[in-house]
Amino acid sequence: MFNDDRKLIDRMAPALQRVLVIDPSPAGGRMLADLMRSLTHCQVWVAPSAGKGMELLKGVDPQIIFIEHAEGGGVDGIEFTRRLRRSEANCRQAPVIMILGQPTAAAVLGARDAGVHEFLRKPFTTGDLLKRLAAVALRPRDWVEAVTYVGPDRRRFNSGDYAGALKRRSDSRATPERSRVSQAIKILKSAAGALETDPAQAMRAMKAQGTDLQSVAVKMGDMKLAGAAADLQRYLATVVDARRLDPAQVAFHVAALAVFAPEEDGGRKRVA
Repeated sequence: MFNDDRKLIDRMAPALQRVLVIDPSPAGGRMLADLMRSLTHCQVWVAPSAGKGMELLKGVDPQIIFIEHAEGGGVDGIEFTRRLRRSEANCRQAPVIMILGQPTAAAVLGARDAGVHEFLRKPFTTGDLLKRLAAVALRPRDWVEAVTYVGPDRRRFNSGDYAGALKRRSDSRATPERSRVSQAIKILKSAAGALETDPAQAMRAMKAQGTDLQSVAVKMGDMKLAGAAADLQRYLATVVDARRLDPAQVAFHVAALAVFAPEEDGGRKRVA
């Protein structure tokens, strides 16, 4: 192994100490486990199915998860990732690298929309693996806690290979702070509309966006936005069971925050 690779691995090692591999093939799971141990001297657990993998999550608390995905049979890595992201597991935000034998467009897009960080096509080289590991361990992406999507920012899917421009039209004109405010308010509106269908995720999404809005408000020096976000957080803190969220109260707080959206996103021009 080249010295540069060794330096890279040493930098990544702290984020790769506990590894979960989900692969229905004993040989495939053992091969990847041995490869990871040879690279980082980590602990590796191997599960033969998505169900066994879910059972291991609590005890293992993996820092990274590899899962084989086989369309039409075997392990459904897309469904596993979707369940993980919406679970209460401590590792629900852990990077997931999906391994694909035949990476069809449907599988790749499905993986991205389920919250997968990266994917590997079989057969892969050690160099391919290191590239994906570096992407998740050294270049973490923003976490999106919404209702219809939970996972890493999809604009950087397979970021180890990505070298193009940003994909959203608004990226070229909006500051990072304005983009964060815009996204948070859009998610809050979506969460308010999901109180009946998915109250648990709606509440989790609102809490995450309230925290994010408070953070960006402080950075922007916008105390009115910070106050409105804090009001939402205080209300949510009084609700023990998400099923008891009051739609009227939620609508009130979302409306109070919506005025801070950039004007092009429907916000109103405010007088300082």
